[in-house]
Amino acid sequence: MKRKNLWAPWRMEYIRSLNKPDGCFLCDYVQNPQNDSDNFVLWRAKRSFVVFNRYPYNNGHMLICPNRHIADLSEAMDEEMAELMKLVREIQKVLTAAIRPQGFNVGMNFGRCAGAGLPGHLHIHIVPRWNGDTNYMAVCGGTDVISQGLRDLYDQLRRISDEQKLPSL
Repeated sequence: MKRKNLWAPWRMEYIRSLNKPDGCFLCDYVQNPQNDSDNFVLWRAKRSFVVFNRYPYNNGHMLICPNRHIADLSEAMDEEMAELMKLVREIQKVLTAAIRPQGFNVGMNFGRCAGAGLPGHLHIHIVPRWNGDTNYMAVCGGTDVISQGLRDLYDQLRRISDEQKLPSL
């Protein structure tokens, strides 16, 4: 079988971030709220925030992250856990209003062997899904097709959030 290349030069930013001494782009986002628009941070709550996954599995793939750099649930305070779950609920509402997914995958990966790209900073993945979104590109080509740009969807979700007065924490 002939080997194919899919050029994705935007991933280099992520790859380089893994080699930083501190290595946690989420902690950088926590410390620099003035860059929220550039970093695609959609919302900030008291103990956590919602940010776009820059390397999504599907359109609207979001991350819900505690502000604290904690690796797993055993380190999370009850207040953090409650706020994280409220943000999951609220982002589902806004994504539903914006892009009308037919379902969602909500999940967490702990450790590199489990698929965590950033194993030191707990985060929850929210992935909108549609019937038939696993098509020949993913199955045969090993390629995800993202149908909307991050900036376009970010602006759309901000508008809907403002209109609906979300998140309601």
